[in-house]
Amino acid sequence: MPSRKKRLKKGIESLQKQISLHEEKLKKAEKEGKIELVGYYEKEIEAKKKDKEKKERFLKK
Repeated sequence: MPSRKKRLKKGIESLQKQISLHEEKLKKAEKEGKIELVGYYEKEIEAKKKDKEKKERFLKK
């Protein structure tokens, strides 16, 4: 079980980094007025947040 917990923690950390990166790109796209990219990044951020929550639930078990 320790290796499973370790994998889940690394996965959560990785998702958090990806969320941060996408949020930065979202701000840049908003400044540049690229509406299509804004929509894309918002969807990606939401999907990654859901994945992160799912992994956190598995970690608590």
